[in-house]
Amino acid sequence: MKRLDTAYFSSLLGSIGIVCFLCSCSARKPPKDVYEAYTVPPPPDYNLSSSWAARPDMEDEADLTPPGVSPENQQGAKVDVFFIHPTSWLKDDGWNATLSDTALNRRTDTYVIKNQATVFNASCKVYAPRYRQMSLGGFYTDDLASEQKALDLAYEDVRAAFQYYLTHFNQGRPMIIAAHSQGTYHGIRLVKEFFDGQPLQVKLVAAYLAGWPWPENTLSSIPICESPDQTGCAMAWATYVKGAFPKNYDTFYQNSFSINPITWTRDTMEVSAEAHQGFLMGNFEEIRRKNLSSQIAGRILWVDNPFKVNPRRNLHIGDYNLFWVDIRKNVALRVERYLAEQEDR
Repeated sequence: MKRLDTAYFSSLLGSIGIVCFLCSCSARKPPKDVYEAYTVPPPPDYNLSSSWAARPDMEDEADLTPPGVSPENQQGAKVDVFFIHPTSWLKDDGWNATLSDTALNRRTDTYVIKNQATVFNASCKVYAPRYRQMSLGGFYTDDLASEQKALDLAYEDVRAAFQYYLTHFNQGRPMIIAAHSQGTYHGIRLVKEFFDGQPLQVKLVAAYLAGWPWPENTLSSIPICESPDQTGCAMAWATYVKGAFPKNYDTFYQNSFSINPITWTRDTMEVSAEAHQGFLMGNFEEIRRKNLSSQIAGRILWVDNPFKVNPRRNLHIGDYNLFWVDIRKNVALRVERYLAEQEDR
């Protein structure tokens, strides 16, 4: 799946208001050295609040809500979300980020946590670890062995953070696993290791694993979500302008799938914009409702081009923003259904 994440940084930047977030030509260059010649940053200590981008006992960007939506309710939430953020380290001078990079942490918080993790804060306590993410440049390399080692190191941190969360914060509560892009690569591994056919599976409300194609048969015991209120299931989507297919479609999207985050089904009928709940603009102030028609096309999701100027084919960076209100309402629905199912048992 090499180079998939590069789309995250070449699409929609000005259009959704996240201007200059990821505008770096140098970020398209692979790291200069092989992995063995690279000094690995020290591992995070998840006992420290600085190793977390969001936690319900901290003041952070995940506490925010845009105008006109259901209020943040982390303190009253009965479910947790463990959110794994996408790539936000743009440099090409190394393979894995260091957690002491204050500029990187600010970028992660201001753009990713604020625009993506906040979607869960009406229904869930939000936990989002920092981790030694692989650099954007790592997705441009031809050195696949080094790339895999960098991704494995990043997952090592995500795994450690999740284990720390289970030991110190979870207290047997149900949970959602959510992620985007590189975060979804790690999220799939996490769900497969800790939930799929494991005792913890009964605690899984749902897994929102967007922006990274993964085969339908990846999970053996956890089904793909087929309806808006289904629980214990996993879902994915990859968003493109109507009529567009990625150049790497047959390679990266082989055997993968998308659900429609407006209907929350895999139905291939076109859905009118009237059903669209709301698109959160990158200024975190404006929500555009009934803005997008949508349709599953093969293994990806098509939407009307929401921007009339400088149109983009690949809407990867908007996988959450484009359906922000739709996701928020769906999380509430699945949480409600899961809790009701538990009471009935």
